[in-house]
Amino acid sequence: MFRRALLGRLPPRMLPLVAVALLEGKERKETGLCRWRCEKHPYYNLTVKILRARNIKGTDLLSKADCYVELRLPTASPVIYRTRVIDNSSDPEWNETFQYRIHDAIKNTLELTLFDEDVLISDELTSVVFDVTGIEEGHLLKNTFKLKEDKEELDVEFFMEKSSDAPGEVITNGVLVACPCLYLQGTINKDQNTKVREQGSSQFRLSLPGSYEKQLSKPCKPDSNQTCGIPFVFHIGKEMCSELSVELERTITVLQDGVSPDFEKHSTVLGSGTVPFHSLSLGKEVDITVPLGKGLSVDLKVKAEEMTKDLDVRLGFDLCKEEREFLEKRKKIVSQALKNTLKLREDPNKDKVPVVAVLGSGGGIRALSSFYGSLLGLQQLNLLDCITYLSGISGSTWCLSVLYQDHEWSQKDLKGPISNAQDKISSSKVAAFSSEHMKYYFQELNTMENAGRKVSFTDLWGLIVEYFLQQKEDQSKLSDQQEAVKYGQNPYPIYAAVNVRPNVRGDDFAEWCEFTPYEVGFRKYGAFVRTEDFDSEFFMGRLIKKHPEPRICYLQGMWGSAFAASLDDVFLKVVGSGFSFLESLGDVVKIIDDCRRFHFRDPMRLKTRLVIPGGPLLQIFQDFFKSRVTAGETFNFMQGLYLHRDYISLKKFVISKETHIDAFPNMLTPMEENLYLVDGGFSINSPFPLVIQPERDVDVILSFNYSWEAPFEVLKLTQRYCRERDIPFPPITFHKEDEESPKECYMFMDAENPKAPIVLHFPLVNDTFRKYKEPGIERESEEEKSFADFQIEGKDSPYRTLNFTYTSDEFDRLVQLNCYNVLNNIDAILKALSLGLSKRKLKSRTQVLP
Repeated sequence: MFRRALLGRLPPRMLPLVAVALLEGKERKETGLCRWRCEKHPYYNLTVKILRARNIKGTDLLSKADCYVELRLPTASPVIYRTRVIDNSSDPEWNETFQYRIHDAIKNTLELTLFDEDVLISDELTSVVFDVTGIEEGHLLKNTFKLKEDKEELDVEFFMEKSSDAPGEVITNGVLVACPCLYLQGTINKDQNTKVREQGSSQFRLSLPGSYEKQLSKPCKPDSNQTCGIPFVFHIGKEMCSELSVELERTITVLQDGVSPDFEKHSTVLGSGTVPFHSLSLGKEVDITVPLGKGLSVDLKVKAEEMTKDLDVRLGFDLCKEEREFLEKRKKIVSQALKNTLKLREDPNKDKVPVVAVLGSGGGIRALSSFYGSLLGLQQLNLLDCITYLSGISGSTWCLSVLYQDHEWSQKDLKGPISNAQDKISSSKVAAFSSEHMKYYFQELNTMENAGRKVSFTDLWGLIVEYFLQQKEDQSKLSDQQEAVKYGQNPYPIYAAVNVRPNVRGDDFAEWCEFTPYEVGFRKYGAFVRTEDFDSEFFMGRLIKKHPEPRICYLQGMWGSAFAASLDDVFLKVVGSGFSFLESLGDVVKIIDDCRRFHFRDPMRLKTRLVIPGGPLLQIFQDFFKSRVTAGETFNFMQGLYLHRDYISLKKFVISKETHIDAFPNMLTPMEENLYLVDGGFSINSPFPLVIQPERDVDVILSFNYSWEAPFEVLKLTQRYCRERDIPFPPITFHKEDEESPKECYMFMDAENPKAPIVLHFPLVNDTFRKYKEPGIERESEEEKSFADFQIEGKDSPYRTLNFTYTSDEFDRLVQLNCYNVLNNIDAILKALSLGLSKRKLKSRTQVLP
C-alpha cells in the first residue's frame, strides 16, 4: 500500500526509475547493459534565476567584494553564462534569469561559481555543483545554498517545465548516452569577398561553440579549384543550443625593421554576425545573408543533416564478438589440456572449463625478463594451453608484444624467443642515442605531427623502447595480433594502461584502459573502438577523422611510460607518502544537500557539493609537483558522449567519496577532449582490474609480481579497488614475516563466494633456488652455487627498474629463477586448477537453476 501511494504522487517521468529503485532497494547494479539500447526521453526547459547572495567576504581586505556568478551546464549549452557585477557589496542582488533546454536522458549538473572581480584576474570564491535531476516539473524551487560556515549564502530559484519539442531518441548503455549528431556543411559565397578591399590578407573565422571543430579559419580568396565558394563543415549535437558566428578578419604583416627578417602580424576584426543554429531546417539547403556590420555582409549556403550511420564506438559491457568467438575455440583447447594435466577421465564440458588468467606486473626490463621465465615454467609444465588470458603492465607488456608477433608462439619452444631477448637486453644501448637514430626519431615524430596526430615525449620513448627490444624498425601493429588468436591457438592478450589527469595523483584517479588485438576501450564506461581506429578522431560516437593505426612501438612507450610520473608520484613510491602539504592547500569539497527542500528525493540524484578553492599557491605547486609533463596524449574517442542520468546506479563508479571525480560528471572523461594514457603501475602495478570484471568471469588468476619490494601491495590495492566497486575478490591476509621474507607462492580464495577468483600469487624471491637447480635436485658445484647466489633488490642491484641493460648471466639468472619458482610450485598450481574446475561446475549448476 505504501509503495502504491508513493508512486501515485510522483510525476510520470519518475515512475519507472523509482519503481526500479523500490524493487531493488539500495543495491547498485552489476554492469548496466550488455549492449546498447534506444531510449526516448522528453526535453525540459530549465529556468535558473540568480537572486542574491549574503555576507560575502571578498579577497580584498580594503573593500567589499565585487561579485558576479557564472553558470555552467555543458550538457545543455556550450556557453558559460554570467550575471552582471555588483560592485562593493557584501549582499549583492542580481535577480537575473537564464534559460536552458535539457534532455532528460542525460545527467545534467549545473555549476554555480561565485567570483570576486579584480582588475587583473577574478578570484573564485566558491562553487556549487547541483544535480538538476529531481526538480519537480511545474513547481518553483527556491534553494538557499550555504556557502561557508560564516553565514555566506546564495539564493537561487529553479523552475522546470516540459518542452513542446518532441521527445528525443538516444542510444545508451546505461552509463553513456549518444545523442543525434548533426553534420553542418556549407560554403561561403566567393563573390561577396569582392566587397573587401582592404590592405593585407583577409579571412573568415567561423565558430560554432559545442561543435567538434569549434572554430575554422578560411581565407577570403578561394582556391582556383573551388568553383562553388569556400567550403566548411561542423559536427554538433542536435540537442546543443548554439550559434554559428562569422567574423571577417584582416591580417597585416609588418616587418620590424628594414633589415631584420623578423615580422609581426596584426589582426583586426572588420565585422561579425551570427546565425542561430536552431533556425536551420534539417535536410534543407538554405541561402543566408549574414550582416557583419559596417556595410559588410557575407552570403552563406548551409545545410544541416542528421548523421544516420551506426555508431563507430561500441557501447556495451559485454565482450566483443571476436573475443566471444575466441573463447569458444579456446575452451576446446583448455578442456583437452586440463584433462591431461589433472589426469581426468574425460574432457570437461566446455561450459565447465575454468577461465584461467596469468598476470605479469610492471618493473621495466626486470619484469620483461622475469615474465619470460614464468611463461617458460608454465610451458615446461604443459600448462600454457590451460590459460585463457595473458595480461601485463609495463615491462610485462613488452614481453607479450614481442611474443605475439609469432602467431604460434605458445606452441613452440620458448627458449628461442628468450635467447633472442637475451641478445637484445645484454647488448649496448648507446646506439639508441646516436645522431643517426635521433634524426630518425624526430623524422618519425614530425611525420606524425604533420598528419594531425598528437605527439608527446611518450612517443619518443616508444621509439627508444623499440630499439631496446628489437634494435630495428618494427612496422607491426596491435591489430596484427588478431592472427595469433584467430583459432584460439594462444591465450588472449590484454595490455594495460590507465587514463589519468595531468595534475591528479594516480592513486586518486586512474581509469583502466584495455588494449586487445580487436578493441581498445574502457570497461568502466562500456565504450570501445576497433584497435585499427585507436588514435583517430571521434565525436558523439562517430568517427570524424581516420588516422592510421599507430605502430606497436608507440603503444609500448605508452604502456611502459615510467617517465610520466609527477614529482608527487615519485615521492609517494620512494618515500611512501606524497607531498602532504599539497592536500592542505587543495580544494575543500563538502556535501551541502538538504533533501527537505525537494518535493521528493530522486534516488539517482547526486548530492549537492560545495567546492571551496584552495590557497593562492595551489596552482603553482600543483603545476610543479603534480603535473605529468610527459603523459601520452591522444584523442578521446568518448568525446561528445554524455553520462546517463542513472550512471551512479552502477558499481563501476565510486560516488560515495565526497572528493572522488566520479561524483562530478562534468569532470569525467567523456567531457574531455583528450586521453592521458600512462603506465598502469601508477594505479596498481598489476592488471587485475582488467581480468576481474564480471564479463570475463575468471576463475583462477596466476599473479606474477616482479616488484622487489612490498610483495603484496598489488593484492591489497586490488582488494580496495574491488571493495569500492562491489567486485568479488578473495580476502588478502598474510603474516608480518611473510611481508619481510616472502615465500615463492601464496594462495588466496573465498570459500563462501564462488564468484571470487582463486588467486595464486608469486612474489619475486630468490629462496630455494639458491639450493636447488631443479625442484628436488640440489646444486653441487661451486659454479652452480655461485650462479644462484644473488640478491634481486638493493641499491647496487643490476635489476633496478631504470636499468635497461643486463649481462647475459644477469638475464639468464632472472629467467631461470622465475622458471624454477613456477616449477617448484606445481602442486599449488594444480590445486588451484582443480579448485577452479570445481568452482566452474558449481557456477554452471547454479546458472541452470530456475
